[in-house]
Amino acid sequence: MSGWYEDDLWTEIAKYLDGKSLVKLASTCRWFNQVMMEECIWKFACLRDLQVPYPQVVASKWIHLYASAFNGSHSYMFRQPEKHIDWMRIGAFFFDSPVAFLMEKLILPVRKSQEETTQKMLQSSGSCKLNNIKTGIWIADLQLVRCPVCDLNTCDGTMQTLDARHIELFLSKGYQDGSWEYEVLGSYDIKKHADGASGGIFDVKHIRDPSTSEVFDLKPWVGKADDWQPKAIVTLHGVAVNTNLQENEGLQIKYHAMRAGTDGEVVAIRISQQLL
Repeated sequence: MSGWYEDDLWTEIAKYLDGKSLVKLASTCRWFNQVMMEECIWKFACLRDLQVPYPQVVASKWIHLYASAFNGSHSYMFRQPEKHIDWMRIGAFFFDSPVAFLMEKLILPVRKSQEETTQKMLQSSGSCKLNNIKTGIWIADLQLVRCPVCDLNTCDGTMQTLDARHIELFLSKGYQDGSWEYEVLGSYDIKKHADGASGGIFDVKHIRDPSTSEVFDLKPWVGKADDWQPKAIVTLHGVAVNTNLQENEGLQIKYHAMRAGTDGEVVAIRISQQLL
């Protein structure tokens, strides 16, 4: 019977179990609870299921990071739940550098301006750069929310939001107590028919990597013109979404960011798109 209780054996078996199975096994007896609650097991499970590299530093326990990533929670559960309609998980990506590039047009930028202000970049190219990003694992969701223009329950207006957050955001005191809020970085209007509502968030350092280039090859992942279902793609260092649109009069795109305190690192990013 001693073979049943070998730490190394069960640690290896645990690598093939998802989080729910790990918790069930841990609840069977005290010995399994001790082995299954090892940090190395939850670290492996988290990185495996998110398919991202190991960040240099994490402030939270891996079992808590796993739970916050896979327990079905999303940012609109904490912020304006009455506005939320639907959502889908896109996946996880990795910020290796502290600079993000946000864009509405999924076209690889020809140049990277160091001097243009955010608003100038938005008006000229529908994109902007964002500094002081908290590096590490980020989780991306696509949210469908009610249009913020009015508060009428009868309003059918909807808004699409690409919502990305650092993996530790939901475990942070500043987020939980509501002291960290989203700020609008800038807005950009398309005052004519838009074929689709699209947006992307990328690590500037890796925007020209071969893996990131998959995002800008739209044909394999963006739906056909008569396909109205939202589509998304995630790579190691970026994420993008696109939803084809029927006849419309244009879009308003807004870029939002949440910082960990007044001058803190950026811990969440949103790109919202609303029909004009």
